[in-house]
Amino acid sequence: MCLIVYASLYPFTEWRNQGISPLTFLTAPLPRYWTGFDVGVNLVGYAPVGFLLALSALRSARIRWAVSVAVLSAGVLSLSMETLQSYLPSRVPSNVDFVLNTAGAWLGACSAWLLEKAGAIDRWARVRARWFVREARGALVLLALWPIALLFPASVPLGLGQVLERLEYALAELLVDTPFLEWLPVRDIELQPLVPGAEVICVALGALIPCLLAYCIVRTLPQRAVFLVGTLAAGVVLTALSAALSYGPDHAWAWLDLPVQVGLWMGAGLGLLLLPVPRRASAALLLLALSIHLSLLNQAPVGPYFAETLQIWEQGRFVRFNGVVQWLGWLWPFAALVYVLVRLSRRTSVAVLEK
Repeated sequence: MCLIVYASLYPFTEWRNQGISPLTFLTAPLPRYWTGFDVGVNLVGYAPVGFLLALSALRSARIRWAVSVAVLSAGVLSLSMETLQSYLPSRVPSNVDFVLNTAGAWLGACSAWLLEKAGAIDRWARVRARWFVREARGALVLLALWPIALLFPASVPLGLGQVLERLEYALAELLVDTPFLEWLPVRDIELQPLVPGAEVICVALGALIPCLLAYCIVRTLPQRAVFLVGTLAAGVVLTALSAALSYGPDHAWAWLDLPVQVGLWMGAGLGLLLLPVPRRASAALLLLALSIHLSLLNQAPVGPYFAETLQIWEQGRFVRFNGVVQWLGWLWPFAALVYVLVRLSRRTSVAVLEK
């Protein structure tokens, strides 16, 4: 739902009151122009919401009419978002969007109902219990979001979390004409591009980090090996897709130069060597890998050509989707860092209590 709110109200600026009822769009004439893309986005965007709400209701013995509850809840959410769009100059509320959102939620809710009746949800629960430890929900969410975060173009392949330079510029702009601007640290030297050796390490750690995250929750060594191969394959494919979306299909593999190839093979080799490592040790190694990766990556600047590509990418046709993916690309490593710190602290607390 947070993603729905973000996509519906982006860019969250220049709010104003038009002096009319925010519900006027409900009785407005149908829009004259629309595209298949708009229809698909509004349907697909709310389908997961309907699916998850219905699934939650179906799994609760106290809730009846799960599909109706899910569709009604998603409809209220869509109505709220369209109403708030009346106060944003860059957004146009639409009764067609409201209907399509509700229809998408209905499709998702019906899918959950059908899967539940077919027993697929119970089978997934058994597979989950066979493959993962009990407290695996947070790691599974992070692993599911990692491929999506890779769609955000990175200056170093698999290099998520490069935020220092942008954060400095954002703080400087925010504090302009205030005495607090002088409080910002000033660099003695400018950021220098990564040398090939450092790039190799960044790529290797970028490939290894999701593997170590999976090692924290996967039960057996053969299952870890499956995750290793799948994670590396997903990383390569999604990075190629990101390059194709950013630079064009002809440049989908332009990023796969010699340092990147060496880094990928190094990451795969480290992943193989660490297959038998216990889950707690995997979490500790993950913490170390994240620290080194973020430290190296944020010592490098964003190049001028890459910055220009980002500007075009951020203003493209998928601007709302791009904004979500961009934040995922920035924040995913830090979310993983928080997750592993919490996981290690909980285990340490349990060990102390047991003593």
